[in-house]
Amino acid sequence: MLSAPIQKLGNMKKIILASASPRRREILSLTGLKFRVAPGDYEEDMDSGQEPHKLARSLSLEKARSVAGKHRNALIIAADTFIVFRGRLLGKPHTAAEARRMLKMLNGREHSVLTGFTIMDTESGQKLSRSVETRVWFRKLGMKELEAYIKSKEPLDKAGAYAIQGLGAAIVKKIEGDFFNVVGLPLSELVEGLKKFGVFVL
Repeated sequence: MLSAPIQKLGNMKKIILASASPRRREILSLTGLKFRVAPGDYEEDMDSGQEPHKLARSLSLEKARSVAGKHRNALIIAADTFIVFRGRLLGKPHTAAEARRMLKMLNGREHSVLTGFTIMDTESGQKLSRSVETRVWFRKLGMKELEAYIKSKEPLDKAGAYAIQGLGAAIVKKIEGDFFNVVGLPLSELVEGLKKFGVFVL
């Protein structure tokens, strides 16, 4: 079982967010913790054949490892988010055509958003990886709405081709689970995980 002495604010380890995502940065900022952003250079491999939850944890672990060697006595936080729809994994579209294909696939249907996250102590080598799932239902969009959303360019580089914290909220009918998980970082689970490293937000 992971355990660590309680970190006093004055002598808390450096916290490094290993992500370039402004959304993850905003979510982590809600905790009031001081942290630095230092994205790694790990290339995601979505075709490893692993079960989705295991894959989410594995990708986040590799992201954490990719920056751990550059930071002494630090806690690294890394995460990876993707969509699971009928057994298929959907990442981030890089073109309007890819976004259109994903949105048509999800239109009027339910899918799951999986985020894996890892917390790693670079001094002790302790690490914790977890995955969180949130179910999301899209309302049925007409082609005019779908094309208007694609034209907004918001779907590009967002897992599943939508941003629930933006205009994408207009196409989501309901969710079951953690809202922040859909945005990219399951805050409640992360806060629980940080306790294992002696970091208490509340």
